[in-house]
Amino acid sequence: EIFMVQVRAMLKASDGLDNLRIMLPMVTSVIEAEEAQHLIHRAWLEVRDEGLDIAMPQVGVMIEVPAAVYQARALAQRVDFLSIGTNDLTQYLLAVDRNNRQVASLYNSYHPAVLHAILHVVEQGHEEGVPVSVCGEMAGEVGSALLLMAMGVNALSMNASNLLKVKAAVRQVKASFTRQLLNEVLAMDNGEVIAAYVDLQLDKAGLGELLRNRKALV
Repeated sequence: EIFMVQVRAMLKASDGLDNLRIMLPMVTSVIEAEEAQHLIHRAWLEVRDEGLDIAMPQVGVMIEVPAAVYQARALAQRVDFLSIGTNDLTQYLLAVDRNNRQVASLYNSYHPAVLHAILHVVEQGHEEGVPVSVCGEMAGEVGSALLLMAMGVNALSMNASNLLKVKAAVRQVKASFTRQLLNEVLAMDNGEVIAAYVDLQLDKAGLGELLRNRKALV
């Protein structure tokens, strides 16, 4: 009941704009996505019956648990877009609570399992003709943002404070450089080594200032 109230409110708020997109978080199975879509469609019909001429919104899912990674293709066949939540996905893949000081040091978004999981989702989504975006800390960090671009991610969502430095990095490197860097790190098996190697290669490419001042706006 609460979900229906929320969806109806979103639909009514989009009246005259037709720019609503609904993303479903923490999806762990195809049936969850299907059931949510059924409810969204029902809410849309109800709002239409009330006289509001609103377009059916696009519906996507957040890929942020390992179960969704391995169902990426099946989910892509049923939704309009995928978005990878790298913070939670990294946490659940590595069984590390990043907010727990005792184990937070084990949290590493450059871990091979994380990189290969993201690449798998991107490839599965694109094979089904579905755009894949990324939100989370990886999208706003220069090195990982460039790797995500090389994987073919369609859009990056980040804090406003990171926009300018990521944009500056994107403008300074060639696509061939990022693809080669991605291929090299995918062959590595240590997240700490990968992080250090990415920083080294970006420093050689003239992006050292962006790496040394992670919070700087360039």
